[in-house]
Amino acid sequence: MRFLSFTRVFKFMRVAPYCAAISALMMVATLVALVTPGPKLGPDFVGGTEIELDFKPGVSSEQIRKALESEHFESPDVIRVEAAKANRYLVRVHDVSVISDETKRRTAARLCFSDGPATPDCANVERPTEVAWSPGGDRIRLRYDGTANLAQVRERLTGIPGLSLAPGEDNPAFADARETKVEVLLLGTGEKLHQALVKGLGQEKVGEVLRNEWIGPKAGAQLRNAALMSLTIAMVLIMAYVALRFDLRFAPGAVVCLAHDALFAAGVLMLLGKEFNLGTIAGLLTIIGFSVNDTVVIYDRVRENLHLHRGMSFPDIIDLSVSEMLGRTFLTSGTAMLSVLAFFFWGTGSLKEFALTLVVGMVSGVYSTVYVALPITHWLDRLLFAKVGRKRSGRPRQASARPKMA
Repeated sequence: MRFLSFTRVFKFMRVAPYCAAISALMMVATLVALVTPGPKLGPDFVGGTEIELDFKPGVSSEQIRKALESEHFESPDVIRVEAAKANRYLVRVHDVSVISDETKRRTAARLCFSDGPATPDCANVERPTEVAWSPGGDRIRLRYDGTANLAQVRERLTGIPGLSLAPGEDNPAFADARETKVEVLLLGTGEKLHQALVKGLGQEKVGEVLRNEWIGPKAGAQLRNAALMSLTIAMVLIMAYVALRFDLRFAPGAVVCLAHDALFAAGVLMLLGKEFNLGTIAGLLTIIGFSVNDTVVIYDRVRENLHLHRGMSFPDIIDLSVSEMLGRTFLTSGTAMLSVLAFFFWGTGSLKEFALTLVVGMVSGVYSTVYVALPITHWLDRLLFAKVGRKRSGRPRQASARPKMA
């Protein structure tokens, strides 16, 4: 059943040159913005620590920021999380570990971890054969030749400046059944952020940590490179699919259309001050998949009409094909948009930002299919295929009856 049916043919290609100029300017502006000042990258790509906390009503982001800066946390990001009946914030810093190299050196000396001769202070101390620090600075792993003395390890680690053991009677603890490996839990950056807030705002205003995440800068760089590679591979494979599914003149338009949608969404997110993280990349990949679906459907109708209406010009074929598919576009895109808008209006945190990316991409996807992909296909058809077609035919083709143009 067709709920929407359009009997008129709208002249979409009449305004295509103006839309192409606007799209080109937008893509150039986005590319420049990606270089300078550049996108606002989240901890997923640059590394950092992020915690989510509940605060008492009345606590503002500026108060939270000042409390952290007073404890020497530089340039903290404080983001309000929209939650019903809650005053919740994300607190983010670029520090992954607050353990300095000097603190690590002092810790190794107190544990008597050295290849040199034992000092008098280490005469009766079991010396570890390995001391390993976690990338987040929230634990130490020790290895011994024989059974380790946990009480002695705790005593040796107590009182070192810059090193704070996590509370608990079972810290440190054995990490294996042979009792030769010991794991020592430390107060990481997340816990120290919480302590700084309690100290600066008061215990009664700061709730418990709801979420504590961190990622190192090296892992963040790897994720960033993998994200860019995934976008590139997706576009290359889609170009190959379209070239095989139709012919060569259709493929470049599809790829430029996808690049346009990704850049448009990125430009809007940067304009709104949103940060780029793994959720954003997932949204961009979803946009690419959604956009190519609409593009392939209209491409298929263009190819059909090229055989049915041999006397029509290519721009008229495009106008006819898009007009015939308007009902399908409104139904599919409208249904998907309603679902995404529900997440945008009632979702929170990363889910809301993911929905925003999809909303922008869906609008751009419908626009770019008509005013980016199809005009490029028309240009390639005129440039590469028109002369070949005239040579093969030897004479103009008889025009078929044209639908009424709007």
